[in-house]
Amino acid sequence: MKVTKELSLGGKTFSFETGRFAKQADGAVMVRYGDTMVLAAVVSARHVKEGQDFFPLQVEYREKTAAAGKIPGGFFKREGRPTEKEVLSSRLIDRPIRPMFPKDYFNETQVLVTVYSSDTQNDSDVLGGCAASAALMVSDIPFDGPVAEVRVGRVNGNFIINPTFGELEKSDMDVMVAGTEDSIVMVEGESKEISEADMLAALKFGHESIKALCAVQKELAAAINRAKRAIEVPQLPDGLAGKVKDLAAKQLKEMSRTVMAKEERAEQTGKVYEEVRKALAEQYPEQEESIDAVLHDLEKDAMRSTILQEGKRLDGRGLKDIRPITCEVGLLPRTHGSALFTRGETQSLTTATLGTKLDEQMIDGLLPETTKRFMLHYNFPPFSVGEVGRVGFTGRREIGHGNLAERALKILAPAEAEFPYTIRIVSDILESNGSSSMATVCAGTLALFDAGVPLKRPIAGIAMGLVKEGNDVAILSDILGNEDHLGDMDFKVAGSREGITSFQMDIKIKGVTLEVMQKALEQAKDGRLHILGEMAKTLDAPRPDLSPFAPRLQTIKIPVDMIGALIGPGGKNIRQLVKDSGAEINIEDDGTVTVAAVEASSAEKAMVAIRRMTEMPEVGKTYQATVKKIMEFGAFVEILPGKEGLVHISQLDVNRVEKVEDLVKVGDQIEVKLMKIDNEGRLNLSRKALLPGGEHAAEEMEKRSSAPRRDRGDRGDRDRGRGGSGRR
Repeated sequence: MKVTKELSLGGKTFSFETGRFAKQADGAVMVRYGDTMVLAAVVSARHVKEGQDFFPLQVEYREKTAAAGKIPGGFFKREGRPTEKEVLSSRLIDRPIRPMFPKDYFNETQVLVTVYSSDTQNDSDVLGGCAASAALMVSDIPFDGPVAEVRVGRVNGNFIINPTFGELEKSDMDVMVAGTEDSIVMVEGESKEISEADMLAALKFGHESIKALCAVQKELAAAINRAKRAIEVPQLPDGLAGKVKDLAAKQLKEMSRTVMAKEERAEQTGKVYEEVRKALAEQYPEQEESIDAVLHDLEKDAMRSTILQEGKRLDGRGLKDIRPITCEVGLLPRTHGSALFTRGETQSLTTATLGTKLDEQMIDGLLPETTKRFMLHYNFPPFSVGEVGRVGFTGRREIGHGNLAERALKILAPAEAEFPYTIRIVSDILESNGSSSMATVCAGTLALFDAGVPLKRPIAGIAMGLVKEGNDVAILSDILGNEDHLGDMDFKVAGSREGITSFQMDIKIKGVTLEVMQKALEQAKDGRLHILGEMAKTLDAPRPDLSPFAPRLQTIKIPVDMIGALIGPGGKNIRQLVKDSGAEINIEDDGTVTVAAVEASSAEKAMVAIRRMTEMPEVGKTYQATVKKIMEFGAFVEILPGKEGLVHISQLDVNRVEKVEDLVKVGDQIEVKLMKIDNEGRLNLSRKALLPGGEHAAEEMEKRSSAPRRDRGDRGDRDRGRGGSGRR
């Protein structure tokens, strides 16, 4: 049965349609907004795999380039591995819907979201979140939704719901917010140093549209009226939970009050688990997984009750305390900039590398191809948490964390006109116990400062946690790994002293109120300012000079019609120039030429050559010329690359010259003066004017030019006399 439900959102029609597409899936909904159409199809296994004690949810977002009337680049001409944009969009869809599945639902579930039409004006990522929720709502899969997702921008002080790409370019914020009808479940985005009050106002504005989208999804589900399948809830053997509690509850509670390092806590907790398994092995054989599940709940309850009742955390800190911070810079001698940032047991070793225009990343997808000159890459090797793990392709988590840190820093990065370098930051996490992405932001600032990058202001980041039981709420600053795992929220906020630049919130419960968000933002600001103060003790501003190993960039503007002359036929001139100078040269369409070289002499050599190759001949100026051709009536000489003129035989010397060959030969270097550029663009040069007694050379040349030209012989080679135009 085909059903369509619509509403007006941001001046456009937002529609949900089910019953026409992908009818064999458990649920499928096509969402349309403008001319952008996104299909979400969901399928869930009918039974839980034996022994499975977790929820295997797979969310995949894909963009078909045909949706925007494009053919993929590359050799194979078909979509391949997901792009970074697709990975980030998959995470945006996954995070809001994951907490909405029932706690005991362990059936393998797959959510596939595909963009089939793109108007290149409305981003399809937030549409995919709405489509996924709607598809789950009309399916028989247990789902405590609906949820909806919107984007909020602000132009000239006015909030905009789901702004277009053009509007986002003018916006001072890009906030993606997801929620239910009564709470917020996910936030992510970037902003130009907005205040905490502005952030809350954006969330409140976005939540109004979320309520409307959730209401329409309910109407759609009611029209389909499909019953949800029963959940197979695993049952514990009689008395097992009580026996485990008697054996371990007191010990785990005491451990939650004891300050330990991460490895020690893991070791001691592991011993408790092992002791309980052994104690109950005979009475409850082959029930290790059930025993571990009860122990995990006891461990979680112990930590949470200690925080809520005693205000004490696992490492002994109060709720607002920040772990000890140490910063080092310049510790890697051959990088352009480096920093080691350590906060508690979380450590990032970060480098900053400066490149040229040729190092920019090409971005292709549904939108027209663009370039990216500011990049941050985040790596999380398994040894950072003391584990053996697979090392392969970059994972979703690494891409997501890197993108969050990149957003935090790029807002205050210098503009290309001010600092024409391509910038790459690489963060390697060497230790991790909470908030390594925010450690990357801090280390990234210090590495940029160490490299001499004129970052407008230092930026720091902090991760906030939440423990909520009924009306009891505790907000934690600078959370540990266990506080993230056993808590209810991970809310990362980065920014400068002036305001917020990026943010990301994930929760494990059904949502949080704006009041909780407000308190978390205020507490995050205090923590951020503290961290900025600690960073400033090491380096509070960019170094005045770049690293000696960084390329030096020089720019020069040449006339647009001289670009061809500089490039040369088939790129001959520019290739030779690069070879001779050792510099890297980039030419923009507007005539801006950028020369990059580590050695100053290489850059200067290239700049001198470029100036000569693109210089326009100037009457009255003296040039060092090379004799190119001897004629009966004079010598053709090159005064600038590709620009030749005639030195008439009468202008070679103050004395009479019988034969040109008597005075000059091909290849000779002579000094000449440009006397005149005639109406046909020919260059009339004189050597005589530079010699003693040659003061009247100009007058003689004028008389000669007005006389009949019988003595000039064949001028068929006029193009050489005019000088090369250098056109492509």
